[in-house]
Amino acid sequence: MDLQRLEAQAAAPDFWNDQEKAQKILQQRARLERAINTAEGQRRLVDDIAVLFEFAAEDDASDRELRESLNRLAEEVDESETRMLLGGENDSLNAIVAINAGAGGTDAQDWAEMLLRMYLRWCERHDFKTEMFEYQAGEEAGIKSAGFRVEGDYAYGLLAGEVGVHRLVRISPFNAGQSRETSFASVFVTPEFDDNIEVEILDKDLRVDTYRSTGAGGQHINTTDSAVRITHLPTGIVVTCQNQRSQHQNRDVAMKVLRSRLYEMELAKKRAETDKLAESKRDISFGSQIRNYVLHPYKLVKDVRTKRETGNVDAVLDGGIDDFIKEYLLSKRIIQ
Repeated sequence: MDLQRLEAQAAAPDFWNDQEKAQKILQQRARLERAINTAEGQRRLVDDIAVLFEFAAEDDASDRELRESLNRLAEEVDESETRMLLGGENDSLNAIVAINAGAGGTDAQDWAEMLLRMYLRWCERHDFKTEMFEYQAGEEAGIKSAGFRVEGDYAYGLLAGEVGVHRLVRISPFNAGQSRETSFASVFVTPEFDDNIEVEILDKDLRVDTYRSTGAGGQHINTTDSAVRITHLPTGIVVTCQNQRSQHQNRDVAMKVLRSRLYEMELAKKRAETDKLAESKRDISFGSQIRNYVLHPYKLVKDVRTKRETGNVDAVLDGGIDDFIKEYLLSKRIIQ
């Protein structure tokens, strides 16, 4: 059994001689333990459901408990099925998510903040930890850009399909004429690689700027000149970080994000014949979106790639994107 093998390795006297290898073994063990615990929990739930069936016909309380248990089992099985679709080399890693407002002015910036809330709510639902490292507020409302880290099993694999342009159609709350407006925002997701990956970054290829960040207040406020913006000149990649306590910490986080993005870029080149990364980084405007969110004249969210759609827009914007994630993973598996 894999778990027993990993436990035997962890118990070896020389286990910590190679700390990098030891950490990977411990992560694999923890992932297997969680999977086993999930399977055992579902098996216990099935046993409980079998007992409840015997009493549900004559007892209202048992009937209600049965329905609740069936719904919970369905949700857990659906989530397990989704994770079974993840088998990529980096799928199990944490994720780094960047959101940028596109064409549409203030409406686009408001839309970018709506997307940020949607993904943070999704992370909360899945008990994923999040850490904001960039937050650039818009002039009137919303955000120009935001970046955050997602920590949890298969965070990257689950969120990778969200890469691309997201389009919103609604009556603008910022237009006195109550006109219908179309707004765009982009989402970019990279796996978070550890500090041991080998990516050559030359000092001469970097432009490092420091500035005083101007957040929206609350958890985003920062009143010192500690924010850091790093531009990688050969690729044009720009990374900013402003939410750490010092300039040094912000620079460390920004460099980690840059390293991950450069490494993912190299991997993408190697799998260019099947990877959709380049295609999804088109202009943030008409004709390039992966998903449409329509609030007027009707309500509909539709994924352009998979044709998956739902009229429950409010639930989607509150983080209910699991159906879209699963449908994308299924379509990707069929194509492969």
